Amino acid sequence: MSAIDPVTLAVLKGRLEQIADEMDATLCRSAFNPIIAEAKDACHGLYHASTGATLVQGTSGLPIFVGAMSFAVQAVIEKVNREGGLAPGDTFLFNDPYCGGTHLNDFRLVRPVFRNGALFAWLASVGHWLDIGGNVAGGYNPKATESFQEGMRLPPVKLITAGTLNQDIVDILAANSRVPASNWGDLNGQLNALDLGEKRFAALLDQYGEAVVSTALDAFSDRAEAMMRAAIATLPDGSYAFEDVLDNDGIVDEELTVALDVTIAGEEMTLDFSRSSPPAQGPINISYATTVAACYVALKHIFTDVPANAGCLRPIKFVVPETTLLAARAPKPMAGYTETILRLIGVMLGALAKADPSRATAAPFGTINALSIAGNRADDSRFVMFSFFGGGMGGNPESDGLNHANNPISTATIPPLEILEAAYPVMFTQWALRPDSAGAGEHRGGLGAVYEIEMLTDSDVALLGERGKAAPFGVSGGMAAALNRFSWQEGEETRSPPMVSKITDVKVRAGERVRLETPGGGGWRDPKTRPSAQVARDVRLGYVSREAAARDYGVALADDLSLDAVKTAELRQGVSA
Repeated sequence: MSAIDPVTLAVLKGRLEQIADEMDATLCRSAFNPIIAEAKDACHGLYHASTGATLVQGTSGLPIFVGAMSFAVQAVIEKVNREGGLAPGDTFLFNDPYCGGTHLNDFRLVRPVFRNGALFAWLASVGHWLDIGGNVAGGYNPKATESFQEGMRLPPVKLITAGTLNQDIVDILAANSRVPASNWGDLNGQLNALDLGEKRFAALLDQYGEAVVSTALDAFSDRAEAMMRAAIATLPDGSYAFEDVLDNDGIVDEELTVALDVTIAGEEMTLDFSRSSPPAQGPINISYATTVAACYVALKHIFTDVPANAGCLRPIKFVVPETTLLAARAPKPMAGYTETILRLIGVMLGALAKADPSRATAAPFGTINALSIAGNRADDSRFVMFSFFGGGMGGNPESDGLNHANNPISTATIPPLEILEAAYPVMFTQWALRPDSAGAGEHRGGLGAVYEIEMLTDSDVALLGERGKAAPFGVSGGMAAALNRFSWQEGEETRSPPMVSKITDVKVRAGERVRLETPGGGGWRDPKTRPSAQVARDVRLGYVSREAAARDYGVALADDLSLDAVKTAELRQGVSA
């Protein structure tokens, strides 16, 4: 078929993205657990019939899921090619992190779209279920050395056959969760989203025809490839290296390295992670699919105008050996995959900033701080509260980093405390910005936060976090941010994790509290070039202490917090005040 006119192409792009957006909204409005309903830890997309490549994603789904879902659809395609029997109305379900998954909590549903008896494309849905068994409620087990200790692992299975639900699979899922009703609600939300997507996509195909839509999908991918090649060509040829570390794997208290060597050659880029640490004993490994997906997210942060589909990855070569923690195989644990992909995205930003310093962005806070609180309510019903928390983004050439933001792996939002307090027997006694947590710089990082939570019933607590040892880095002369800190009450004492950022089996009694102090973002450029009036304003707002203003920025303030211009000039000239 001949090329489609630009107006029709633009209309189809908007219509297809709207389908994915409606699917996202349908799930988020009907899901039972706040991590989907409030935090929007989910996504939907359209995928190629024979390759599983990403064709369309919505504007609100998690980008890390979109990148990994291509591998998930490929896993279903391989199953169908082996076993046959694909029919309209079939739906596959799985959470296997080693074949297109991320970690066990993320359940994927994949459904074929047929036209005139032939497979035309695939629709897919993924959402984070609250609990799927394992040694730790919520699935984030920082002591896991095998995936069997993290929860139930399900390979691609046919949940629905020609429109008929396989109740046996639902029963198995229910029997392996502490909160089966929550998972049942989320499953139905995902099924409803697929039903809506199938209906909307069928209407689009009825209106424009399969040939026009197929040609448009090819055009979208080709355009993404062309734009990515053009973006890469703006970078100087050469090799650029960057690395960062993880605190530990929760088992052995030793740092692990995520290292990247980027090679730019004309319109093509090679991402080589061979120097990264070997697979870890603890749950901070990720699969090859997740590594590619994280690179996809990083590239979208760097080249913001490139469309988000599989075409943008065609000029990229990935070197991710199975001898690294970035391409781990079963049964290596992967519950804390979020921590590793955050470090991976950071090294991507760091390496490409060396190629183009004008894009240099300091590290974000770099941990989701996966906190699980579980126990029994007053009526003896079981509860599992899982949530992630915010921190500061990195300073950059254009601005300070955002305060109390979410990490750059997603478009998810931090669940509101009102929702968490309404759903679980907890009370937030503090939810505030954390002073002096941002890395100093001409453009400082954003501030982290302080969360203090009082238990209203005896509870079991676990944390899987990072950045307790290696702070978010600054760039171009900017300073590092504050470290992550976690503590809890135990009688009259305040305790902290021996592994700094990871702990399980913590017993917190009713009336006692846990406290999480998250990092800020790193700073950009020398802090002594930041306008002194801005530093003074930061002090008055409580973002920066007077001591830090003098120490890091060379700015002195009077007792009424007005700028002391004379002392500031002396400090910035290196003369003792």
